[in-house]
Amino acid sequence: MPVTTEQIHAGQAIYTPKMLAIYDVLVLGLSNRWIWKCPTPRLLAHYDRHVSGNHLDVGVGTGYFLDRCCFPTATPRIALMDLNRDALQFAARRIARCQPETYVRNVMEPIVFDGSKFDSVGVNYLFHCLPGDMATKAQAFDFLSPLMSPKAVVFGSTLLQGGVERSFAARRLMDFYNSKDIFSNTQDNLETLTRELEKRFSAVSVETVGCAALFSASVKDSGA
Repeated sequence: MPVTTEQIHAGQAIYTPKMLAIYDVLVLGLSNRWIWKCPTPRLLAHYDRHVSGNHLDVGVGTGYFLDRCCFPTATPRIALMDLNRDALQFAARRIARCQPETYVRNVMEPIVFDGSKFDSVGVNYLFHCLPGDMATKAQAFDFLSPLMSPKAVVFGSTLLQGGVERSFAARRLMDFYNSKDIFSNTQDNLETLTRELEKRFSAVSVETVGCAALFSASVKDSGA
């Protein structure tokens, strides 16, 4: 199902400097634990398990997880990719000590990139903000794959409506966010997410925590 440029921009438009300033408290501190039932330390542990010393983060938010996760090297290469310049600048300042690369790119279309490939790609809380159904959103994996090394792992999390436990508060807040085009996850479910990952990757793992799905997958061998 095709999506419009306006739809693509709508999901990231809320991340203004003012919103980014309160995001950690509002989302990571409150919503994750009390609404989505996926505490932020659980997401941080997911980063610690899969992040490499040569990492690309897509849909960067505030850079919270990159600021706090445990990289396997003291001098990691970190690249930030987002359509929202405010989010890129916010996250880049937060991890300025790592001298991150920054790229303004739309992951819903082919990505122009001529740099070295990455060993891990993080897409945390990205997909529930992308427009379209899960099959449409999963094209982002196709556009990111050329940026991944043969041994790369892609990992992340997304909030789902189907196949997960959702409280009354979670249902109401998701409905509100979808009505404002902040979320676009009315058709997102666990089965479709898993199927789209398995089409493209090997060693796929998907775990639900509250109404979040935490996933990881490896690049398929060329003969697979």
